[in-house]
Amino acid sequence: MDTAILPSTFLLTLLLSVGLFFFIRASTKERTQTAQLISEQDEATLMPQLKEYFRSRSYRVAAVDREQNQVTFEGFVKPSWFLAVFLTLLAFAGLVCLSLVLSILFPSVRSLFFGLLLLSPMSGIFYWKKAGRLEKVSLKLESNPNQQQSSSKITVIAHRDELTELQKALQLKAI
Repeated sequence: MDTAILPSTFLLTLLLSVGLFFFIRASTKERTQTAQLISEQDEATLMPQLKEYFRSRSYRVAAVDREQNQVTFEGFVKPSWFLAVFLTLLAFAGLVCLSLVLSILFPSVRSLFFGLLLLSPMSGIFYWKKAGRLEKVSLKLESNPNQQQSSSKITVIAHRDELTELQKALQLKAI
């Protein structure tokens, strides 16, 4: 094999391994966002619906601030088995590629590099330990006096997936 091919293949494989490492690390990143939503319903009608929605998603009321009309919910988010297995398989494939390139570059210690494959379950374990966490959702409900019909403005601080589900479930519109 041409000697220029091996170092370039090694460099590309190393870059892909770095990308895989950051992809695995990003799988546990917190993605909290703030959104302002509008509902056609008034506060008195909307608040019980919000409480029921979050109760059905296994959240509980953690704090209530009546002066600011703000409620904080919290609930435990379970990690995904599928994602843990998927990340383990990705890490395994990446380590197989890295081991193959290293074994071609350094044939005298070939069997040592295939020991790297034993590290692949660590990615699933890392995800499992970091992804299971207590999530908080903060809601601030305000009347919208500008409108002629009764409507409410909700400021929500939550995970972006939770915001999407909330909008779908209660037919809320983003401002």
